[in-house]
Amino acid sequence: MSYMLTHLHNGWQVDQAILCEEDRVVVIRFGHDWDPTCMKMDETLLKIAPLVKNFAVIYLVDTTEVPDFNVMYELYDPCTIMFFFRNKHMMIDLGTGNNNKITWAIQSKQEMIDIIETIYRGARKGRGLVVAPKDYSTKYKY
Repeated sequence: MSYMLTHLHNGWQVDQAILCEEDRVVVIRFGHDWDPTCMKMDETLLKIAPLVKNFAVIYLVDTTEVPDFNVMYELYDPCTIMFFFRNKHMMIDLGTGNNNKITWAIQSKQEMIDIIETIYRGARKGRGLVVAPKDYSTKYKY
């Protein structure tokens, strides 16, 4: 499903996407199109793209093709979702300890819409950290 979403092919395009968007949240999926986790996430992102187009824009970045951000954003996971608003990295407290990014596939459309909407509302109020509508700390039962 990744072929239907906009790809950014170099660091300059990623910077411009983050810099130039004034009124919407920029959602960037870092990873590979062939990765199973990214495939699941891309499918969810494709389904929600028309639903969130008024307050979010979604881009995909291949971490091998564009390695510029791998060290800066600590992109070591197969699939990573990050959020930006008005050239500012938005953090979200998911209950997992890592507030900078989402590193697993969210397959529920409504969950992903709720997360993006929460980030948008918090960002519009000037907050840099928002609390997710759902706690993901118990996602993995050991």
